[in-house]
Amino acid sequence: MAQPTTSELKRRRKQLLHKLPSLESVLRGSLVERYLRCGNPNCKCAAGPGHGPKYYLSVSYPGRSPQMDYIRQAEFEQVSEHLANYTQIREILEEISEINHELLRRREPI
Repeated sequence: MAQPTTSELKRRRKQLLHKLPSLESVLRGSLVERYLRCGNPNCKCAAGPGHGPKYYLSVSYPGRSPQMDYIRQAEFEQVSEHLANYTQIREILEEISEINHELLRRREPI
């Protein structure tokens, strides 16, 4: 397979920059789905999977325990979109970095 030309690499990098979601709409972490039992022995949850699903945002920090925050059902879609934007930004940044690395290897200006 032929290597992309320098101009193709720069064109691809420009396309990637235009695909970046708004940086205001990003959130790092992951959603955890849980089913909880209320403790009432007469409740349907005692014999079933529990009440839910209930969603929690889990965010890990170096040297600390992961932080878990409850996400209301009304916030679920927006939080999911923000998490997806974070993933997309990381993927785009990785590809841009690879393009810049290739340009450096070619001794081209980045």
